[in-house]
Amino acid sequence: MSVTTTITRPVQPDIQYHPDFEKYQARTRHRKETESLQTSLPAGFPQKLTSPLVWEGKDIEQRSDWIYKLSNEQLDEIDAGLKSFKALNNPLGYINESTFPLPTLRPILRNLSKEIHHGRGFFVLRGLRIDDYSREDNIIIYTGVSSHIGNIRGRQQDTRLQNGKSPVISHIKDITSTVEAEKIGAPSNTADKQVFHTDAGDIISLLCLSPSAEGGESYLSSSWNVYNILAKERPDLIHTLSQDWPVDGFGNVNKPYTLRPLLYHQPATETSPERVLIQYARRYFTGFLAQPRSANIPPISEAQAEALDALHFLAEKHRASLGFQKGDVQYVNNLSIFHARNGFKDQPGKERHLLRLWLRDPENAWPTPELVQDRWDTVYKDVTEEEQVFPLEPALRKNIGS
Repeated sequence: MSVTTTITRPVQPDIQYHPDFEKYQARTRHRKETESLQTSLPAGFPQKLTSPLVWEGKDIEQRSDWIYKLSNEQLDEIDAGLKSFKALNNPLGYINESTFPLPTLRPILRNLSKEIHHGRGFFVLRGLRIDDYSREDNIIIYTGVSSHIGNIRGRQQDTRLQNGKSPVISHIKDITSTVEAEKIGAPSNTADKQVFHTDAGDIISLLCLSPSAEGGESYLSSSWNVYNILAKERPDLIHTLSQDWPVDGFGNVNKPYTLRPLLYHQPATETSPERVLIQYARRYFTGFLAQPRSANIPPISEAQAEALDALHFLAEKHRASLGFQKGDVQYVNNLSIFHARNGFKDQPGKERHLLRLWLRDPENAWPTPELVQDRWDTVYKDVTEEEQVFPLEPALRKNIGS
């Protein structure tokens, strides 16, 4: 008598980059009916986070104290900072808080950096005079002002992909009219909706050079608020998020995928409060356009698929929609806030165009979880003045973050 053993290989769940609420509900129902789900949190994890970083989107939308409106005197000081830097005839990598001096605005910006790290987690600087300057001068101004918020700039691409040169500024713009769709692997290069996610690094900053003709709203959502909801209603998903996930390397020969959690718990110390950090981007588990999920790596589980949808739909439900005007600069704590954007339509003369910096402020920075330290090092470690480049126009990005 022979016995035939059937080996069932795990397969990727039915999940795509764009979340499907009906599939999410069906998966939740099925798991609750067929699985024995954990009802308590992982050891040591907080039942509830209490902090200014826990907020509801609808409350944010009814306030305006997160907007700092620049005065004419401050804008004149920024103009003087531009002239001061340009007089040095240095490469743009040498822009810093000394070469771009802002004597009266600097203390205000330093306090706003504290707000990012220890307060609500974000603010909008409003009123830069975009139309008064060339593209390069706007980049110098944006970089110079931002150096007073976080004086370490991150690489937007891995230096290995740029012959030792590192773009430290990215253009967030729809380039589908000039680049074939099959070459685009990141939604930031399209007019598509961008689902809730985090980027790489500590502080995400975006400058609006031009809004779109229609749509393109910028959304923020407190990941600490999302954590509190899951901790109360679905502690099993806290387990899922804090365990290892197969993060797609998208063709990286040396590392086809890496294993790491999406959620990290940092107990309180003598110098810092208890914290929970969620770091993820959905496309690393579902693929997007020219970068489908790699076929030769472990699939995610049904529990992980449900957790991905739970993060998105809870963030969406509790989001704040920020009006993003020309000359606005957003500064966001990437360790406590998810961000997303609505799809949009451009018209000639009304084309959505943002500039992005990834910043770190050593004075206020949170400890980096050990399992994402390599990723942080790729962004922030030893970024020399000479290697930094500041492209004036958009180009296809290679993988480093989101």
